Amino acid sequence: MRQDKPHISENDPRWQAILARDPAADREFVYAVRTTGVYCRPSSTSRLPRIDNVEFFDTPAQAEAAGYRPSKRRAADQTLMAEQHRAQVTRACQLIESAESVPSLNQLAEQLNMSPFHFHRVFKTITGVTPKAYASAHRASKVRNQLQHASTITDALYEAGFNSNSRFYESSNARLGMTPGAYRDGGANMAIRFAIGQCSLGAILVAQSERGICAILLGDDPQALLHDLQDKFPKADLLGGDAAFETLVARVVGLIEVPGIGLDLPLDLRGTAFQERVWQALRTIPAGTTASYAEIAQRIGSPKAVRAVAQACAANALAVAIPCHRVVRSDGNLSGYRWGVERKRQLLERERR
Repeated sequence: MRQDKPHISENDPRWQAILARDPAADREFVYAVRTTGVYCRPSSTSRLPRIDNVEFFDTPAQAEAAGYRPSKRRAADQTLMAEQHRAQVTRACQLIESAESVPSLNQLAEQLNMSPFHFHRVFKTITGVTPKAYASAHRASKVRNQLQHASTITDALYEAGFNSNSRFYESSNARLGMTPGAYRDGGANMAIRFAIGQCSLGAILVAQSERGICAILLGDDPQALLHDLQDKFPKADLLGGDAAFETLVARVVGLIEVPGIGLDLPLDLRGTAFQERVWQALRTIPAGTTASYAEIAQRIGSPKAVRAVAQACAANALAVAIPCHRVVRSDGNLSGYRWGVERKRQLLERERR
């Protein structure tokens, strides 16, 4: 390594970032220490070096090309940073949920002392959705609850934080899968096509709304699956699928037989903001692997919500498309599954072949 590096000024912003252990600078550069031969991120908790022993590089690759090696504290620093990010995202979710009106990206980032770009990236990495999408899902879940108890639809919308009916109605189909009136009436005047068939795991029911597939149910009794769908949409028009719909069902059955292939079809997710965060996290688990309920809780920034994660998995009505079968106990053993533990075992075995 070269020893004749230029002197670094005490006023250099990079040196000031090291003194402040500023995590916001971690994406900007790394610093190397000539006397130890290692390099670190600006936020590293390692002992601060003397300024005349420091050398800056734009990337870790450049530092390694110059002969430096990563600090042994780097992994610990990254773990600490991940914990900080989860705490910040948890705080952001609380701010969104408690606000009377949806806070802007800039307002949330400012509250957390992060740049808007960095905050947006961290939030989506941990939750699987953007802050705006999370806020929309949360407000939609409030509307769902209010529609069941408010005396009028207008009262429900105002209680959920919407300042005007028009703002909600413009996107009500995307938020609820139907108009507020239809949702309140149990899906009245909404058409849902469905078909019941057989696959290697038993009976299967596939249902589709205008938005996408809204149910993939598995079981032993076809009639029980139909009752389950009727309970979910008690006043919707349930229509038997035609020949074109049978083709869609065949694609879903193919997913059951080979769950690793994925399903490239639009899904109509209907859950609370928390449930949708969990379901998005489940979709990031690669086929052939598993994650524990505790790990999923960590990924969505709610490490103490392990039981709530399990409840969200149990509420999933889209078997295999939302792969809750890939979630196991912390000891690796299989736990409960809405469609039976044996089906869960078979799905996991197929993915590992």
